Amino acid sequence: MKTVDHFNFENKKALIRVDFNVPLDDQLQITDDTRIEAAKPTILKILEDGGAAILMSHLGRPKAQEDEFSMKHICNRVSEIIGVEVIFVANCVGEEAKQAAANLEMGQILLLENLRYHKEETQGDVAFAKALSELGDIYVNDAFGTAHRAHASTTIIAQFFPEKKCFGKLLSKEIESLDRVLNHSEKPVLAILGGAKVSSKITVIENILDKVDALIIGGGMAYTFIKAQGGKVGDSICEDDKMELALDILKMAEQKNVTVHLPIDVLAADDFSETANTKTVAIHEIPDGWQGLDAGPGSVQIFDAVVQNAKTILWNGPLGVFEMTPFSGATIALGNSIAQATKNGAFSLVGGGDSVAAVKQFGFEDKVSYVSTGGGAMLEMLEGKTLPGIAAILE
Repeated sequence: MKTVDHFNFENKKALIRVDFNVPLDDQLQITDDTRIEAAKPTILKILEDGGAAILMSHLGRPKAQEDEFSMKHICNRVSEIIGVEVIFVANCVGEEAKQAAANLEMGQILLLENLRYHKEETQGDVAFAKALSELGDIYVNDAFGTAHRAHASTTIIAQFFPEKKCFGKLLSKEIESLDRVLNHSEKPVLAILGGAKVSSKITVIENILDKVDALIIGGGMAYTFIKAQGGKVGDSICEDDKMELALDILKMAEQKNVTVHLPIDVLAADDFSETANTKTVAIHEIPDGWQGLDAGPGSVQIFDAVVQNAKTILWNGPLGVFEMTPFSGATIALGNSIAQATKNGAFSLVGGGDSVAAVKQFGFEDKVSYVSTGGGAMLEMLEGKTLPGIAAILE
């Protein structure tokens, strides 16, 4: 696997696909700059070698060239984080971009305008990819969050750099961490899958059953399994059309000697709100008019014991509606369990939008082994798919 460490960038202009698709508030201020921080080591390596960096990214999903999606809004923050003034150019292809790239001196950073201002980006257009490729000498893909898309800047462009393409430090770390969990893990291996729907995780579950020893199923999707087994789930979220599938998954797990742990109790509420009345009930006896919004204390205790026994832990999805304080308890407790297991020598990987948000919100970021930056990309890797953005560099 070729990474930036295999190249010397002296007097070279590195064209880097970063993932600066960061959240902005109404004042167009960045509310979470994790993705910019994550790209820093790659950019610094290139500058320290004596090279220059040309950064390209998308921001949001512009329909036309709406100003709110312009990369100029994040330019100052990128400068602050990297510690080098960033030059912004108001296009990513065409004469203006070419000129800016040509004038770039070693040690400087150029930030191109939003790639998705051009529909050719998401269409994977070859001519557009070629135009981008002409801006730099070496192509570096460091955008894990978009590695599952065959877009012009993430996949198609690589063909114009047959010998001069590599992974950035972030993307290579993502690949290594996931590979460690999926293919080179120390046993016992535990996967914790939460979130609302079984349907969005089916292929993940099917692919990882061969690789794990234990599986904790929590969050909203647990109710589909409980109801399928004849339990009463009240008004809890449930995919009735996936109950058959839930039973198949449990059967498959049994055949592969994978122990499946479902919650035994829940914190139920009479309304989906922070001010609802709540009570702890057995998960298979949730009364009508009540819905399970978090795992209960008994479940937390069982899950803790399972986590402490694991040597490799994958966590994707919260155990409850953690965004509402009354229903964040089990997710926080799980974070503490994983932090403790990690401290005791386990390797823990957290990924997927909601679990990453929970890990950050409750301060577990530095207490787990690795936090993945790509939600969809990570899920596709867990499903066993080859991501086009990764394949393009390996070819």
